Amino acid sequence: MKLELYYYPSCPFCRIVIEVIHQLELKVDYKNIHEDFSNMEKLKKDTGRTTVPCLYIDNNPMFESYDIMEWLKTNKDKLEKVYGS
Repeated sequence: MKLELYYYPSCPFCRIVIEVIHQLELKVDYKNIHEDFSNMEKLKKDTGRTTVPCLYIDNNPMFESYDIMEWLKTNKDKLEKVYGS
């Protein structure tokens, strides 16, 4: 599964999600919406929203940090790890 996290660094909810990603050692492509405006444009075009965090799971967006963290924890064994483990 391809995972992309739309976020910005000072967002407290994003930080919590990123911490879970690091703890689970998951491979995720990070899309900073403040560093690269095209990321925000894509998020808005796809979802009509610019709120983060937003995790794209095989191009399907999921919002809400709690929902994202629970999904990651539930599906961790099916997801690609950073170090291929």
